[in-house]
Amino acid sequence: MMIETATTSAPYTHSAASVQKTMTTVILALVPATAFNLYLFGWPAVFLFAVTVGACAAMEGLALLISGRRLMPTLGDGSAVLTGWLLAMTLPPWAPWWTGVLGAVFAILLGKQIFGGLGQNLFNPAMVARVALLVSFPVAMTSWVAPHPLFWTGTPGFLDALAITFGGQIPDGYSAATALGLVKTGLSMGQTVSQSVGQLPDLMDMGLGLRAGSLGETSALLILGGGLFLIWKKVITWHVPAAMLGTLFVAATLGHLANPERFTDGAFQILSGAAFLGAFFIATDYVTSPVSKTGQLIFGFGVGLLTWIIRSFAGYPEGVAFAVLLMNSLTPIIDQYTRPRRFGRTRRGEPLAPQGDK
Repeated sequence: MMIETATTSAPYTHSAASVQKTMTTVILALVPATAFNLYLFGWPAVFLFAVTVGACAAMEGLALLISGRRLMPTLGDGSAVLTGWLLAMTLPPWAPWWTGVLGAVFAILLGKQIFGGLGQNLFNPAMVARVALLVSFPVAMTSWVAPHPLFWTGTPGFLDALAITFGGQIPDGYSAATALGLVKTGLSMGQTVSQSVGQLPDLMDMGLGLRAGSLGETSALLILGGGLFLIWKKVITWHVPAAMLGTLFVAATLGHLANPERFTDGAFQILSGAAFLGAFFIATDYVTSPVSKTGQLIFGFGVGLLTWIIRSFAGYPEGVAFAVLLMNSLTPIIDQYTRPRRFGRTRRGEPLAPQGDK
């Protein structure tokens, strides 16, 4: 007797990877840099970080309830927590609490859920929030402080930190400028790059994080370590980070050689701002970056070049977020022209012409 069967779908392969496991691994890679920077900037940074991550999780739950979907397993997959974590790392450490809450609205509701949820968004949600906040509230988003480690003399205590985060006032004498901001301001005032850079810590201190900046701008070496951990765990590949950092370094080096009093050098550019955070943790986002290795190299090249152009010629001293969003918009086009060729078909998806016997 012959039994007829019908194939309703293609066969699938299974692996131990999952959304939750991937998100957990990325968060684990961020822990060393985050813990160091929370210590470095004290209780106000701790409060803002908790508010931002919590608000993103709350916005995710609210969006699921509004759309009539179950909270689990979506709320437990870690994607909202990671979005909030990355967003918190792009904010000034002593920013007021409402920047974290509004950022969560921009990131989760407008950057993610409006497109249909995880896997369907065109733009990186954390960068959508970062840019929206920067354009809408430039003063709050550019109010930086020098490091004030926990429990050190002169560092705000627990109650003083509550007043800073939830009262919105940074005490006099705490304000400072980021490395990129100082150079940008200096150029606008007629100073040369060498004059501005001379007021900054040396490159080693910048790499260790002993300077003003967001949680994701300082401690570049710890963020680099986390990125290498992700490559080792095969969560990401080297293509986007290498292309982005390499392009940024080369472009900055060429600019510096052409006019050293107008452009900073390559080492300064990759150790300043959110270059390492963007290269390893933001530009490598599965959903908003190309699939193929060739496409990832093109994407990383574009992010690196645009970052240098925006930093050098635009009004904002930092350019990673803008560069990532611009390249996110080009990801579908990059995928269209760099997608791998399927066996038996051309790169356009058309069947290969039959070949005669030799």
